[in-house]
Amino acid sequence: MPTISSFFGIVVTMYWREHEPAHFHARYGEFEAVVGIETLGVLRGSMPRRALALVLEWAAEHRDELIEDWRLCRANEMPKPIQPLE
Repeated sequence: MPTISSFFGIVVTMYWREHEPAHFHARYGEFEAVVGIETLGVLRGSMPRRALALVLEWAAEHRDELIEDWRLCRANEMPKPIQPLE
């Protein structure tokens, strides 16, 4: 499970050969949310409101890169790191 970004205690990962829809995993402490790339909606899990807001802001800024990383992971290739939220 490659880490593609990390910021403010949040770690964003993608799994290789994962199921549709395109998504990523965001972890913050003991919380985890699975977020759809196209909709930026939470598909599964939860995290505190402020942490989720940061994740969604980051994902909106990097949606094209997330889509590319999704394609790489689906092809069992290493995704590229994505700049953290500053």
